[in-house]
Amino acid sequence: MGTSDKLYIIIPAYNEEANIEKVVCGWHDVVASINSESRLCVIDDGSKDNTLVKLQELQGKYSQLEAITKKNGGHGSTIYFGYKHALENGADYIFQTDSDGQTMPDEISVFWEKRKNYDLQIGHRKGRQDGISRIFVTKILKLVVFLQFGIWSKDANTPFRLMSSESLGEIIQFVPSNHNLTNVLLTVFYHKKGKKIKYRNVTFRPRQGGVNSINFKRIVGIGWKAVQDFANIRRNRRG
Repeated sequence: MGTSDKLYIIIPAYNEEANIEKVVCGWHDVVASINSESRLCVIDDGSKDNTLVKLQELQGKYSQLEAITKKNGGHGSTIYFGYKHALENGADYIFQTDSDGQTMPDEISVFWEKRKNYDLQIGHRKGRQDGISRIFVTKILKLVVFLQFGIWSKDANTPFRLMSSESLGEIIQFVPSNHNLTNVLLTVFYHKKGKKIKYRNVTFRPRQGGVNSINFKRIVGIGWKAVQDFANIRRNRRG
């Protein structure tokens, strides 16, 4: 996978001490295989466990790992922070995944090989293994996005996406920095702006360790707020 293009992999982490070392090991191999300028950026979102301590220890072992910490703000604001960090540090391409071990590092290879052909490539979690409640929420989200924005996305919120820095720099300006569903809005505006998008099937395993910090009740709350936020964003863009 060696190339002169600089890749930044952005991974948000909150209370992931059970998973973080294995996740870092797998994804660091990816950036190391590309070139020495690429980086694995794991952003600790104000964890209450030893996630940050472990990340700081791992920096001594993995030379292309950047362990960053910030005040707790949720998944959306954390990946937004990471995207801005990657853009400010000269990344050519930005990839995002999560820290729960549900995605497979080796599946990025086809995304990387085809990077010049698309502005955004998104993993489609076909046959996902993380529970029927999450599958249900994804289907509802798909419907909400269609009703609010007229966009039919296979999987707008997948934490497995590769974006060119040129396109992300343009699109991210339409997304609030503190939105819960940053990736959903990015997907919407990539569609709205006519960018080249490709969905590819990816594996989505059960959580590999630790405890999920978002239960079904919280998912419903986030979803309801998202509906309201989407409506406000749509109105503001028309105004």
